[in-house]
Amino acid sequence: MSDLSGFRDSDRVKGLAKRIHEIYPGGEHKLMEVCGTHTMAIARYGLRSLLPEGLVLLSGPGCPVCVTPSAVIDAAVKISEQPDAAVVTFGDMMSVPGSHGSLELRKSEGADIRVLYSVYDMLEMAQNETEKQFVFISVGFETTTPGTALAVLETKKRGLGNVYFLAANRLVIPAMDMLMRAEEVRIGGFICPGHVSVIIGSDAYRELSDQYRVPCAVAGFEPVDILLAISDLVQQIGEERSEVSNCYSRAVTLKGNTEAQRVTDLVFERVEAEWRGIGRIPSSGLALRPEFREFDALHRFELELVPVAEPPGCRCGDVLKGLLLPPQCGLFGKRCTPQHPVGPCMVSSEGSCSAYFKYECT
Repeated sequence: MSDLSGFRDSDRVKGLAKRIHEIYPGGEHKLMEVCGTHTMAIARYGLRSLLPEGLVLLSGPGCPVCVTPSAVIDAAVKISEQPDAAVVTFGDMMSVPGSHGSLELRKSEGADIRVLYSVYDMLEMAQNETEKQFVFISVGFETTTPGTALAVLETKKRGLGNVYFLAANRLVIPAMDMLMRAEEVRIGGFICPGHVSVIIGSDAYRELSDQYRVPCAVAGFEPVDILLAISDLVQQIGEERSEVSNCYSRAVTLKGNTEAQRVTDLVFERVEAEWRGIGRIPSSGLALRPEFREFDALHRFELELVPVAEPPGCRCGDVLKGLLLPPQCGLFGKRCTPQHPVGPCMVSSEGSCSAYFKYECT
């Protein structure tokens, strides 16, 4: 049920919802948002309740914490067992379960695991605590990767010999391409991520849209922004068009932030990567280039990422691929809750299971 009481743009929201109903061509059409922030906003504001019958919103693999493989958590846990190691990460990563427990559990056991807001905080720590080996778990999509790239360059510039990066960064468009090739879910249009698009630009989706004849609309994060993108996609579907629309032009340009792209390409190279619950996707991950290998945590601690099976009954992978909605998982709200998560989609503040649990199942 939509709750827009007191929302300053409620009239515009109602107007857009009315327009969507008026232009909807009928039948069933599935749109997928590829951004965890969109997932949370759609659930929080009850936007599904404003849409015509047959128009389905699916949550895609747009939550970086959710798609980080268990093997990365296991590697971080292994590193934390070193007496001189300090593992640093963002808050959402603390509760993500690996096959040998979470970072939160390791911290409670006495491991030196620290939560930070900026990777640059780690560089200051490393300068002040030279006896420690600092390891940053680098997760995220194109939005946060340039910041990590700059931190790698700054580490080299400062000559810090006790800073390492456990790189698990991912790229959005290869995942979208995988979903279209799989054809397990007939996706009728993509609500493209706003933050990522600020970096890569709206034109980055052109090849995908042309190849698969799928409409794409870049959206901001307010209810008006999301409904504007949905309205655009519905109109394209009705007119049998497949184009890329920029419905977030106040922040997103055609080519994006070219300097951020340059810095990312300077430090990282594209590699095949594992997405938790989904599998390996070609050219979807980022690894440090050979000239920065001295800062690679896996190289420094002589570790490999060993794939592990997901917990029995966990269907986060199917949720991330749009094959089912969170409540359709047998563990949802029973064995798997935000207080006791089984899968990563219930951990992250941007996870679809967490969003459903908090806003759509009360």
